[in-house]
Amino acid sequence: MTISGYIALGIILLMVIALVKEILRPGLILFSALVIFMVTDIISSEDALSGFSNKGMITVALLFLVSEGVKETGVLNKIGAVILPKKRKPIPRLLMQIMIPISAISAFLNNTPVVIIFAPMLKKWADKLSLPSQKFLIPLSYATIFGGTCTLIGTSTNLLVHGMMLDRGMEGLSMFEIGKVGLFIVFFGFLYINLFSNRLLPGEKIPRFSFPNDVREYYFDLYLPENSNYIGKEIEKRRLPGLNEFVVRTVIRDGKHIRISNSPFLLEADDKLIVGGGSEHVGYLTQSSNVKLNALDNVNPEFLKKSLKQVEVVIAPRFPGIQQTLGEFDFFGHYNAVVMAVHRNGERITTNLENLELKAGDNLMLLTTEEFTRYWGESRVFYMASEIGEMNDSKDRRRRWIATGLVVFMIAGATAGRFIPIEGKNEFDMFFFASLTVLLMASMKIFTPKKYTKPINWDVLITIACAIGVSRALQESGAADFIARSTINISKGFGPVWVLAAIFIITNVFTEIITNNAAAAITFPIAYAAATQLGVDPKPFFITICIAASASFSTPIGYQTNLIVQSIGNYKFSDYWKIGLPLNILALIISMLVIPWFWPF
Repeated sequence: MTISGYIALGIILLMVIALVKEILRPGLILFSALVIFMVTDIISSEDALSGFSNKGMITVALLFLVSEGVKETGVLNKIGAVILPKKRKPIPRLLMQIMIPISAISAFLNNTPVVIIFAPMLKKWADKLSLPSQKFLIPLSYATIFGGTCTLIGTSTNLLVHGMMLDRGMEGLSMFEIGKVGLFIVFFGFLYINLFSNRLLPGEKIPRFSFPNDVREYYFDLYLPENSNYIGKEIEKRRLPGLNEFVVRTVIRDGKHIRISNSPFLLEADDKLIVGGGSEHVGYLTQSSNVKLNALDNVNPEFLKKSLKQVEVVIAPRFPGIQQTLGEFDFFGHYNAVVMAVHRNGERITTNLENLELKAGDNLMLLTTEEFTRYWGESRVFYMASEIGEMNDSKDRRRRWIATGLVVFMIAGATAGRFIPIEGKNEFDMFFFASLTVLLMASMKIFTPKKYTKPINWDVLITIACAIGVSRALQESGAADFIARSTINISKGFGPVWVLAAIFIITNVFTEIITNNAAAAITFPIAYAAATQLGVDPKPFFITICIAASASFSTPIGYQTNLIVQSIGNYKFSDYWKIGLPLNILALIISMLVIPWFWPF
């Protein structure tokens, strides 16, 4: 390998470390890597910029707008009202009734808005039927991933691989081609979730005909004001009279934390209390004159006189206060809302909130006014855990049907486009029909034309565009050939299937620790070089990359939908690998059996 190859590997290593540590947003990290590749003369500026004109990348941008149109008309909310079961049933039946239509929807729409809309609906549905929502939210995310493995437009990674194939002069993927293996992933994935999710997911195991309650408990910091009637009173069985909705967990006295048991405990002046309870009962704390919430100490009294409600939000990557503390950012000044508590990776945080550094994925419980949802309900700085998806049912029914019809038109056109006997300068492919669909949606105001840039996730687009340039740098520098040669040497005694397995494992490991698009970009040139050196058709390797990059089940950070449900469902990091690692292995086995069958070497 040349000096350029070693430099390229060093840049890729630094890029992966930066992605894992989340030093910057993924798009900016990949752009930085691309600039270094240009500075070191590994690729030309034309090669570096080639991804920004890539048809696959532009198609992803168009599909963001198509998804926004469907979301705006309330089609998904209507579907949710239909598919969510009205009565309790055995867990396998409930899961199938929910997961099958979700997978079908996510095969054609962007996964993120599907989860953003359905997750809070699913949580409220579970609460209504006294079902633990944690048994359903991870399966919801997995269902969207399953669906994404069935079509070209199911996930941006498929379009990225498709675009890089076109970039190298090869025929790309057809609409349902990847579904040949994706349907096997869906079938066996559903079977696995049905058999094991009740045992492996957190929360009390649900018996066949007995359904326990699942209440997310927040902790709140309180103190006793000078005139509090609780001074000199006893805490009995961890409860305070008049505040039976809350359990007293800890009393802080003279800087010491005293855990409260069921034994009586006498309260004194200046005691501070940590109590646990549901967010829906926080109004009792704001109205009581015997206890005061620390979080409301510096809030204008006029704010507390308004009609207040609780809103749970999940911080999105565009939130401007990421990596700042609550004290530094002044959350109340920005949003006229008080942060009462924070859920992060299964941990409940209420103490020392002023010094808490905010991160993407944090679940905040806010005390705010009615205006909050109106101003910020559709903002991309928050994923609304409790309010998003509450769309007005009186919206124009005609627009819903038009949006649905346009999506069907796009899918049918892209599928049958190659068989249209009209010759001309343009191909009747997904890009052509997605462009036409966006134009029709904008002209009919299915989405707001003046705000057409808002629903586009620019970081994803920049990541994809830069990923194509990074992929070229790996190939141009010889690093891809070197890695491919090493992979072949290790597995050459076992044939190309084992090289295929190595490509799957490399891609899958990367997708669990960095973004799926970056993982596909790194392994694409390696797979291409391996196929060339083996003298076999590279297509099985590219299909493998699509499946492996989407099969992000073991961590919440590899796939955005996993991160969203982690915050809403109060999951720990370990909850994902307990249920997800066997799914990763299952996807590997299915891919190695099915892919060589449909796409022979």
